[in-house]
Amino acid sequence: MSKNKAEQAEQAEAARLSRRRLVKYAGVGATLAAAAPLIGGTPAQADDERRFGNGGGNGRRWRAGDHHIHSEYSGEFDTKTSPPIFHKGADAVYPIVTNAIMAKHFGLTWAMCTDHGGPTHSKVNLEQAYPDLLRSRVLVPEVLQFWGMEFDAPALDHHTLMIPHHDGEAQQLFELESRFAKHDAFPADPGRDTEAKMVEFLKAARDMRQKPLVIAHHASRSATGLGVWGQDTPREFRNGNNVAPDVYVGFEGAPGHQAGPLNGGARGGYGNHPTYGGFDQMTARVGGLWDSLLGEGRHWWITATSDSHVHWTRGGSDFWPGEYSKTYVMARQDYGDVMDALRGGRIFVTTGDLVTALDVTASAQGRSATVSETLVLSNRGRGDVEVEIRFRPLNGVNGNGDRPEVRRVDLIAGQVTGVSADLDAAANPTTKVVARFGPNDWRRQGQDMVIRHTLRDVGQDSYLRVRGTSTDEMEPLADGKESPWQDLWFYSNPVFIRVR
Repeated sequence: MSKNKAEQAEQAEAARLSRRRLVKYAGVGATLAAAAPLIGGTPAQADDERRFGNGGGNGRRWRAGDHHIHSEYSGEFDTKTSPPIFHKGADAVYPIVTNAIMAKHFGLTWAMCTDHGGPTHSKVNLEQAYPDLLRSRVLVPEVLQFWGMEFDAPALDHHTLMIPHHDGEAQQLFELESRFAKHDAFPADPGRDTEAKMVEFLKAARDMRQKPLVIAHHASRSATGLGVWGQDTPREFRNGNNVAPDVYVGFEGAPGHQAGPLNGGARGGYGNHPTYGGFDQMTARVGGLWDSLLGEGRHWWITATSDSHVHWTRGGSDFWPGEYSKTYVMARQDYGDVMDALRGGRIFVTTGDLVTALDVTASAQGRSATVSETLVLSNRGRGDVEVEIRFRPLNGVNGNGDRPEVRRVDLIAGQVTGVSADLDAAANPTTKVVARFGPNDWRRQGQDMVIRHTLRDVGQDSYLRVRGTSTDEMEPLADGKESPWQDLWFYSNPVFIRVR
């Protein structure tokens, strides 16, 4: 079988480049200055090689990554000329390969370049940024580097637009960005910024042979209060997910810009209404919007990203990719399976390397299911469900040089009652913390900590999910200017239970 064009292009770059030329593309000053404050702070990477849960026997393991990273191609446009002139480095400053180097340094095995759009930016991506991505893939082959962008979604805040790795990836992004990104048109076109245009985009993406992924960024950063939504609303999430359920699959549970307090800013850049334990209110509030979506049975997943633009030590509000936030996927180390894990919800997220693996397994009547899967029960049998929570603490120090400790783990459960007639619904009153566990409640098995709990008389469709923390907060508190390193959390995605 012949190699595809993407592989051929990368091999052509490999023939031209050597590791010795990395500095030319990364920038010696940027790379060394970036690495300097981080010596000694690299978390152990051996945990990536431990097989967990549904990974047994098929090469799948928990692999850490980040799908929201900016490079110097998040720049600015001089629109006094026609066509506009693009200038690199106005908003984010690092070359693509510098981000890949730092991602590798902090234990990531996959990452994604997501630069801002703008007038005619689709052409900048195609002609300037994509060749740099090809070079970066050659120079840092240990990190799978996806192609895509921070999509300026019509009528919404920014979204990840992740393109599958294939021979037409560059042209696929160009097509979607040039047709649908609300800021790509020049002169500006107000018709690009409507919900109808977003639906049109999702239909086009859904019908592509190589389906992209769309994940909402910092979904309530523009909210002005608790449940007072801004650019992104429950109605838009539902409508989008209805149109393209295998494309529009979730939002950032933990947004980027988590280093804001280290320079006196708001965590996550949430200046109107704060994050809670570093997580967006849509995710952090038990019985809130995320639980409302899960209570409809929607496969709607959460992730955690850096949104890296400028590192906090250079006056920015950001950590490096993987330095603080990680999105773990259960996958083989190949592009297709990582993307399949994101699409299918084989995901958990953590901050501060509080854990490096997390499995949640529900078992009953001789069957079992783990994160993203559905346990099917007969209503004629015994209704108890056995839950096993297995997590692995960090073996080493995190990016701050700390050895974080899990102080509590919460098991959260809610009912699945079907699709809501109210598209604006943002609450699931059935969702509760059904059990809390401290260090005396778990047992060590090798490098892992194991918790077992029985859910009694599960007689209707439901779901369960898990979170844990380094704090003593019963519920995550609204964030102020405290150090993010002292407020660490992890979250699983859900396990569904169907009773028939």
